[in-house]
Amino acid sequence: MSNALLIQIAKTHLLTRKKQSAIASLGVTFGIGTFIVLVSFMTGLNGLLDGLILNRTPHIRIYNEVKPSAKQPIALHPEYKGKINMVNSIRPKQDPVSIYNNKPLMNTLKKNPLVMGITPQVSARIFYQSGSVLLNGNAMGIDVLEEDRLFNFKQYIVNGKPLDLANNENGIVLGIGVAKKLSIQVGDRIQLMSSTGVTHRLKVVGLFQSGLADVDKLQSYVNVKMAQRIIGEGNNFVTDISVKLFDIENAKDLSDQIAQTYGVNSIDIKAANAQFETGTTIRNIITYAVSITLLIVAGFGIYNILNMVIYEKMNDIAILKATGFSGSDVKRIFIYQAMFIGIVGGLMGLIMGGSMSYLISKAPFETEAIPTVKTFPVNFQPLFYLIGSVFAVITTFFAGYLPALKASKIDPVEIIRGQ
Repeated sequence: MSNALLIQIAKTHLLTRKKQSAIASLGVTFGIGTFIVLVSFMTGLNGLLDGLILNRTPHIRIYNEVKPSAKQPIALHPEYKGKINMVNSIRPKQDPVSIYNNKPLMNTLKKNPLVMGITPQVSARIFYQSGSVLLNGNAMGIDVLEEDRLFNFKQYIVNGKPLDLANNENGIVLGIGVAKKLSIQVGDRIQLMSSTGVTHRLKVVGLFQSGLADVDKLQSYVNVKMAQRIIGEGNNFVTDISVKLFDIENAKDLSDQIAQTYGVNSIDIKAANAQFETGTTIRNIITYAVSITLLIVAGFGIYNILNMVIYEKMNDIAILKATGFSGSDVKRIFIYQAMFIGIVGGLMGLIMGGSMSYLISKAPFETEAIPTVKTFPVNFQPLFYLIGSVFAVITTFFAGYLPALKASKIDPVEIIRGQ
């Protein structure tokens, strides 16, 4: 029989049982809608959490680590050579904190095609001074514009702009915890004392909030030259080099290569944040598992409804077969019914999921941990809507196939004889 006729018969069956058809469509609608809302919200949340780490963490960090010497003097003595020597309470080796030949190293890395950019840092131990009160802290010297370009420095500044710090060599961006303790605002002056007792008076040009209270009570940012001046070192003094790559997957290999070639300590972002990476993977697995389960449950609902329709339509099936419709035609009629339910329910589910996701994205969400975020994070990736559409069609097809197969095997003679 022609497809047009079979489709017309399928539509007639659905319209004569409007309540059951509507319930089946709503099952798909809520399944697809919930899938889109859940995946959009959870991936948006994961993206936000990942961004908090990835945006502020270098893909590769180069530094000098204080550690015990691998070779002890006793191992160099001919009498003890080749023997097992037990040395207790080994003290750390007196290595320079500054990275040796850091400028040639940075120039070489800038030419590497894998590298998006690099920025030097100088860590300075300080005391925030207010009258006779001294607060322990840390001033991080940064190349402000590069730090902002590579690691979104401005995202954490709640008062002021990165350019204010870049243009003011004697400026400082204070952690909001420090500012509250000392009752300091933007535009005020603050006095810093280095570990050697030298004091510097700086202008507060901004406040930042990292979301970690302990960090905000200690950390501040100044220009690289100011940090070098605070600790009394020259322009070649650099304690850290932060490297950002075009592709994070290259971080481990390049990190190992830098450590072996230049004899410095180098750690990649995955090694530094292994627990965070595991948490993100687990959250994604749970999200997709729950979402797919919702779609499968909707498919079982369609299967049950179509199964009931077959028992109710026994006479109609017998008449169709008696009037020349083959078993294949009957099977296609019921598959078309399932596909109608899937397409209509899927479209309504896409509308419902998109609308609810939009409403969630406009709902206010303010927390001190993430000061720059004002609404709930939602990921409106088109792929989620495509997955929902395809899954709706596939699920309803298989949900309708088994009942349709059963309908195609019904013997019309037995049905009519039973009447």
